[in-house]
Amino acid sequence: MAGSGNNDSGSTIAEINIVPLVDIVLVVLIIFMVAAPLVMQPKIDISLPKSSSTDIDKSKKPMKITVGGQGQIFVDNREISLADLKDFSAAEVQKNPEVNAILVADKSVTLEMVTDIIDTVKSQGLKKVAFSIQKRQ
Repeated sequence: MAGSGNNDSGSTIAEINIVPLVDIVLVVLIIFMVAAPLVMQPKIDISLPKSSSTDIDKSKKPMKITVGGQGQIFVDNREISLADLKDFSAAEVQKNPEVNAILVADKSVTLEMVTDIIDTVKSQGLKKVAFSIQKRQ
């Protein structure tokens, strides 16, 4: 407060100006608000095989099963085990008997692992399992 009325003795004003501090805090807050959604998205490193044709029906919400390069299984970006996948797919079939699954597997995943996953979800009543691929250019 620079214009204080009781400054008769000529002493210096010893008050802290907090306006620059508030400006800096607001700028840092805005930077964090913009950067937070980018950091919060889970990233699973998958290298998909390529194909020249893709045909996915996006009108229905399928169950997305992702298999990482080391054999980790993710369902809707949550890591689960093969036994938990069996329970989860049974619960999804209970909610919606027409539910489908999309399998997104790294190209280094073995055929045995993919077969185990397909067998697990189909044994619980899922009728269709599609494979997600990248379009070859």
